[in-house]
Amino acid sequence: MAPVVGVHGIGQELKGERVLRETWLPAMRDGIGRTAPDLADRVDLSIAFYGDLFRPRGGKAIGEIPFEAVDVDDDLERDLLAAWWAEAAQVEHVPGPDATTKARTPAWVQRALDALTSSRFFGPITERMLIADLKQVRLFLSDAVVKSRVLDRLASVVATDTRVIVGHSLGSVVAYEALCAHPEWDIGALVTLGSPLGIANIVFDRLTPRPVSGRGSWPGSVNSWSNIADGGDIVALRKQLAVQFGARVLDELIYNGATAHNVVPYLTAEETGRAIAVGVSA
Repeated sequence: MAPVVGVHGIGQELKGERVLRETWLPAMRDGIGRTAPDLADRVDLSIAFYGDLFRPRGGKAIGEIPFEAVDVDDDLERDLLAAWWAEAAQVEHVPGPDATTKARTPAWVQRALDALTSSRFFGPITERMLIADLKQVRLFLSDAVVKSRVLDRLASVVATDTRVIVGHSLGSVVAYEALCAHPEWDIGALVTLGSPLGIANIVFDRLTPRPVSGRGSWPGSVNSWSNIADGGDIVALRKQLAVQFGARVLDELIYNGATAHNVVPYLTAEETGRAIAVGVSA
């Protein structure tokens, strides 16, 4: 096994643990090497892969997930779409929602999808893929069977020598909930990258365990929690998590360039490397 376990985010259903490890491992070692060069090549990584749980099981569509705007029919999905749209309008100045679109009709959903897929942040993602991503977030947060299967994937990778868990995007939510459910795990550090954990009403208030009086539980027995976000990361709407989870959270802002949410620049960042190195060494 390995002292670091990585938990991926949404949109990875066509990949696998070996494919992701080939991307994550060298990027992580580059990040560690910025502050602990003697440690970098000695730190290994395992991937907790769950993307296949969201992979479509066939159908007539060729090359595309068969989703359309009318399929965004759940309140959680529409709330998350609205939050992303508003943030994209503020960060990138794409056409944003206005007072006449509060009803969130199918036409409103289509406008939101058009705006996001024309943004720099979501540009490479097709409309159907974006809808699929919304549904992945909703299923993990609201479907007990799906959540259990995802958390089991992470639990199966955590071993006695695991010291750090790194969660990217939705993977940070998976990592957080797994640590809360397993306080017996001897994990030194949690590192969250581009995390949506702080999105009020949509993610934060649906966490397990539920927050109490606006304060989320500390994730199990971890000694340190580093939360790292790019200022332009639309998925990480709430960049500072210390307000909701306590002053022990170390929040750090970084710059990832044009790929604000991509895991590679997150992993190669000095701040990420330092957090992982400290966790492994401890």
